[in-house]
Amino acid sequence: MSHIILQGGTRLEGTLPVQGAKNSVLPILAASILHPGRTVLQGCPHLSDVEASIRILRHLGCRADWEDGDLAIDASGIDRWDIPDHLMREMRSSVVFLGSILARMGRAEMSHPGGCELGPRPIDLHLAVLRQLGAGIREEGGCLRCTAQRLEGREITLSMPSVGATENAILAACGAYGETVLLNAAREPEIGDLQDFLCAMGCQVKGAGSSTICIQGRSPTRDARHTVMPDRIVAATYLAAAAAAGGEVELTQVHPGHLSTVTAALHAAGCQIYSGEGRIVLRSEGRLRSIGTVRTAPYPGFPTDAQAILMAALLRGQGSTVFVENIFENRYRHVDELCRMGADIRVADRVAVVTGVPCLCGASVRCTDLRGGAALLVAGAAAQGETRIGDIFHIQRGYQDPVGDLRQLGARIETG
Repeated sequence: MSHIILQGGTRLEGTLPVQGAKNSVLPILAASILHPGRTVLQGCPHLSDVEASIRILRHLGCRADWEDGDLAIDASGIDRWDIPDHLMREMRSSVVFLGSILARMGRAEMSHPGGCELGPRPIDLHLAVLRQLGAGIREEGGCLRCTAQRLEGREITLSMPSVGATENAILAACGAYGETVLLNAAREPEIGDLQDFLCAMGCQVKGAGSSTICIQGRSPTRDARHTVMPDRIVAATYLAAAAAAGGEVELTQVHPGHLSTVTAALHAAGCQIYSGEGRIVLRSEGRLRSIGTVRTAPYPGFPTDAQAILMAALLRGQGSTVFVENIFENRYRHVDELCRMGADIRVADRVAVVTGVPCLCGASVRCTDLRGGAALLVAGAAAQGETRIGDIFHIQRGYQDPVGDLRQLGARIETG
């Protein structure tokens, strides 16, 4: 499967369960090595990033196998503390293994994810936290070498509420002596899911969902079975597709509260939205309208991962919508591809102005990244004619079966 072919202009109708969350399961997979025993993950999505994590686990000496749809991990045989360069290159977020390997093995080695860049790097936040816990870290030839004879719990204030740095700090602190208190921690729901998993293993972690998280250092004491939370960005994608194409879609196995900023934006654009226990219903009739300004922010603000997706839904909106990207630089790489479909988008630094057009036309486009690829699916669902999407390996990093899901909602879509 090298590309997706989507015939747009068809209303989306039907009910769809939401898959497990990529951004939740990846740190949970890293956390599984803290316990020298067995972990079973239910609802673990089949994604290329998950498969990359499985290869890392097996390299470290773990057993990791699919059993009747669940992922079973046995970390009793871990005998390595390194992640080679070719595995690091498969998945940039593999840096989340750093804290758990260090906590379990007392040392960790891995190549630098993505190489060095000028100015502050996101990984600097991770390394600063680990150093405060007592790790010695050397960076040589693009490789990180970490040692820790004894990690010591302490109070740590993050310079910004980074999700990855928060996760690495929690995992390392589980192996530290004494209490660690994280201040200005990320509040994303996926942090709460990681906490639930760690507590199921016998760790003492509390406060996830707030900006202060407390970890009592101790080794996990028991095997765990855990159900991965639903993916709020996947849910946002299918809601946005229905909003753009028109129709009525019900999503199940979802936490509506995790999507409040996204559903508020879609409601402001003219969609009718109903939510209840574990479900969201969206109805979209006619052309959407612009919604003023959308500013990405750490949770509970509007998620940066949904920025491109909402942008695609509003390409035919009446009026202009301004997007301000406050989290990541260079997160408008999807814009040129959307413009190939007839979109009117102007970008200046971190600001993108979307002026609605009467219609979009199918075109040959390519994914530039995971969320940009999802935006092309949304735009393709609303466009007239055929949209051919290439480089879909980006989409496969975070969406288990986007073709099957959209087909279940009535889209005319296939792979080639």
